[in-house]
Amino acid sequence: MTSNKQLWQAPSQQRGFTLIEIMVVVIIIGILAAIVAPNVIGRVDDAQITKANAEISNIENALKFYRLDNFAYPTTEQGIDALVTKPNDPNVRNWKTGGYLDRMPKDPWGNPYLYLNPGNNGEIDIYTLGRDGRPGGVGIDADLGNWATD
Repeated sequence: MTSNKQLWQAPSQQRGFTLIEIMVVVIIIGILAAIVAPNVIGRVDDAQITKANAEISNIENALKFYRLDNFAYPTTEQGIDALVTKPNDPNVRNWKTGGYLDRMPKDPWGNPYLYLNPGNNGEIDIYTLGRDGRPGGVGIDADLGNWATD
């Protein structure tokens, strides 16, 4: 049988965290964030540059197929949109039904890729102006083009 002792006892006095303990935890989290954040942010920038270079390479390959079919690259005026939509040009006779790309990608910063025929750095130039969207720049703001991925 059960004893007269109660099975339930009143909880002892509960103790919460002190202000000092909470401040120590916040400071530790802040120090960790200061150490980890720059490393993570730098990796995001590297990933965006890698993505841009891969997309430029894909566009360049699609342009090579376009040239095989039509004996010339699209003009600067037709642009790389000629890979998705058939240009209104009677010289484009063998355009691949369905296009050479499913859709025209945007660079990792949301801007369209740029195209020149003839290019300033080769037969054709496919490039992005980087994160800042302006010519030139350094690091993630630098221009990236097919001349650098060859």
